[in-house]
Formats: sequence, structure tokens, C-alpha cells
Amino acid sequence: MPHLTTRWREQAATTVDRMGLGVPGYAHPLVAPVEWGELARRGTPLHWVALNVSNGPGTCPDPHCLEAAGRIRNAGVRVLGRLDMAYGTRSFGELVSDAHRFRDWYRVDGFYLDRCPSGRTELSGVRRVTTTVAGLAEGGGHLVLGHGTHPCPGYAEIADQLVTFSGPWTDYRWSQVAEWTADHPPERFCHLVHGLPRTHLEEAVRIARWQGAGTVFMTDRTADGAHSDGDGQSDPFETLPGYWDEIVSRIGPGVSE
Repeated sequence: MPHLTTRWREQAATTVDRMGLGVPGYAHPLVAPVEWGELARRGTPLHWVALNVSNGPGTCPDPHCLEAAGRIRNAGVRVLGRLDMAYGTRSFGELVSDAHRFRDWYRVDGFYLDRCPSGRTELSGVRRVTTTVAGLAEGGGHLVLGHGTHPCPGYAEIADQLVTFSGPWTDYRWSQVAEWTADHPPERFCHLVHGLPRTHLEEAVRIARWQGAGTVFMTDRTADGAHSDGDGQSDPFETLPGYWDEIVSRIGPGVSE
């Protein structure tokens, strides 16, 4: 069973309306028009959506991405520019340059720093990046660090939210949460789960609540390009899960289908 900790875990298990969806990056709007259309549907329990034009902001403004981002923002949802940190191998200058393009071309509300380092030795470098890019978005923006695992506790001080799990259901169902996360409310943490069959959706949502994740994205697509039921698909987070309406209604009760 997943490891459970203290007071925030108990609150997360009973406060149903705290949880929402975070979308780590759908395919280009021309490739995935249905997906982007669903994100703009009012009432969907979305916390944020990451915009990834071409492994970042691209080399020039894309009118299709600008239009899609505008529709989502008009629906009251944060749009975050995806910055690929490549686990610390990209330079400070490259990341800040990408952040400027996202702000100038797409008016993003913050940034999703994907493939973020998680070790103590990289913390100061990541802090330098977050401090700089936060100043580019209005009001400091919303920053999400996409570690995909539990980082050292210091990272919680430099961003609004940490992705502390990203991986397959086969790992998630037996995952454990770091004890230090009990000192923070659920809105500080996000879990991304792929390869999750519909029959285990309820169980996965229950695990997320008990582990104190306020934001989730769960899909039946898999990392090797296949649907968990056998259909061919691409990157697991680039398309809607087959049970999108069900997860929307389960996480956000009362949303019309």
C-alpha cells in the first residue's frame, strides 16, 4: 500500500474539491484539436495547462498555439510555458531566452520546468532559474517543477508546485510519499500517471488523495506508444485519456458531460 503520513493526508482524503487536473503538454493544436477544445470547456477542473510548441516556444510565434492558449486563458485556466531543463544540462541563458519567448509570444501565466533536477547539489542552479523566470510573468507567475520524483525538500521553497511522481500505474500503485511532504498542503504537489486502465481509475484517485496530491493527470496511454487496452497511440500525455469524461466527473463532481 502507498505510504501515508500525517495531517495533510487526512485532509486530502476528505476534501474532495481540492483536487484538479494539470496537463503536462498536449500535442500541437493542429494535431490534437479535440484535446485543446476539451481544455477550453468551462467547468473542467483544470489547475494549469503546459504549452509546448516545439520542445519549447519554437523559433517564431505560432498563431494556432496563440489561439489555443487564449481560449484556455479565457476559460480561467493558467497556461504555462514548458521549459525543458534536461535534468540540469541546459544553460541558464537558453532557459531564460525560452521563457522570454513564451511571455512575449503567448503571454503565459507561468512556467512548467520539465525534467527538473532533484538533487541538493543542483538546487542553487534551479533556484537561479526560477527566480529569474518568475519575474517575467505578471504577479510572479505560477511555477511547476517537473521532477517526476521526490526531490530534496529545499525545492518546495522555490516553486508553487512540484511534480513528485511521473510514471506508469504499475509503479504508482505501490509508490510511497516522502515524509517531508506532510508539512505542505496538497496544492503543492502533482502526480502524473500513465498506463492506467479504466478499471483502476478509482483506486488511483484514492492513492493520489491519500498521498496529498492536489493536482493530477491520469491516462490509459502508455510510454511505449500503446493504449493500455492495446490501441496504438503516441506520447502518453499528448492525447486525451480514453476515460476523459469519467475522470473529469470524478475529480470535479457536477461537471456536465
